[in-house]
Amino acid sequence: MSRTPGDTPGRPDERLGKVLTTRAIVLAGLVVVVVALGTLWLLLALFGAGTPADQAQLDVFRATGNVVLGAGGAVALVLAARRQRLGELELRRKEQELAQRDHAQKHVEQVAADNAAHQQRLAEDARIDAAERRITELYTKAADQLGSEKTPIRLAGLYALERLAQSTPGQRQTIVNLLCAYLRLPYTLPSGPQPDNEELEVRETAQRILADHLYPGDVPGETRPEFWPGITLNLTGAVLCHFDFRGCRVGNVRFGGARFAGWTRFEDVEFTGYAIFGGSTFDRSANFVRARFHGRAVFRGTTFRSHAMFDEAAFSGEALFGGARMVDGVPHPDGAVFGGTVSFAAATFERDVVLEHARVADETAGHVWPSRGECPAG
Repeated sequence: MSRTPGDTPGRPDERLGKVLTTRAIVLAGLVVVVVALGTLWLLLALFGAGTPADQAQLDVFRATGNVVLGAGGAVALVLAARRQRLGELELRRKEQELAQRDHAQKHVEQVAADNAAHQQRLAEDARIDAAERRITELYTKAADQLGSEKTPIRLAGLYALERLAQSTPGQRQTIVNLLCAYLRLPYTLPSGPQPDNEELEVRETAQRILADHLYPGDVPGETRPEFWPGITLNLTGAVLCHFDFRGCRVGNVRFGGARFAGWTRFEDVEFTGYAIFGGSTFDRSANFVRARFHGRAVFRGTTFRSHAMFDEAAFSGEALFGGARMVDGVPHPDGAVFGGTVSFAAATFERDVVLEHARVADETAGHVWPSRGECPAG
């Protein structure tokens, strides 16, 4: 079937909706009225005489009119229902279009949000990479400064590492490890009438940095912002001069074989992990008054050349000042050596304290031994 140029493609409901406009319905109503009036006039003219035959004819036309009117009403109802159906379809179409636009808008917003989140992740990754590169550069430069032959440059390297550790908590243990490695380097104490104290100054600065940042403060329940928690130390074999660790809090520590030149102060220190001092040497007094050992405390083979004070110290784990070490399955006596007086006055021990094979230079020097330990022989 051919389509004329005026035809418009579309569904039947759409074409009917275009035909049944308000103007078309009004014109159709006027036509119906005119036809009804003309028919009435014609009936009156033909059958208005009032004879029985005319009355019968009028009854027939009246019945026919009623049928026609009924049919017209039915058609009107159909048209009204059809129009309502078209209105409902149009409303549904608009709702679908609105839902599609809303879905499209949400999709666009989701894509924009994903792109923004991706850009933010890229920017954050770039920021982290830049920060890590900067940290690496600062760390490398400071480490190189520690190897300089000039004392001021080595000191600058120490202070640069301190600032870096304070600003980047994730690097603190690494930087502490570097400081400990520096202190473990071979070193001979200065002697003579005019000793060279430059390297000693650098080493004491490194010790002071450790002590300053391992001191939590003296306010209960409040720590200093400069405090570095959870730090462990490995100063095995280090030469430490005038080591002042008063009030510090530290995790596991290893001082095995270290030499403590000058006085040493560990009073009020808190060892939250193990504390290894086996084989170390204290040239002068060793002050551990009120020290708290939460883990194992090992002082086997330690030499105290002067006074050793453990008054009011608290030992939660084993306190080994003597005993025997197993070397290739063979026990070797290994006790601490006390050259001066020893005091454990008011010290508390939650586990064993071992003083077997420990020795004192003078048995009459007024030593105060733990009540649970065996007094060493001279």
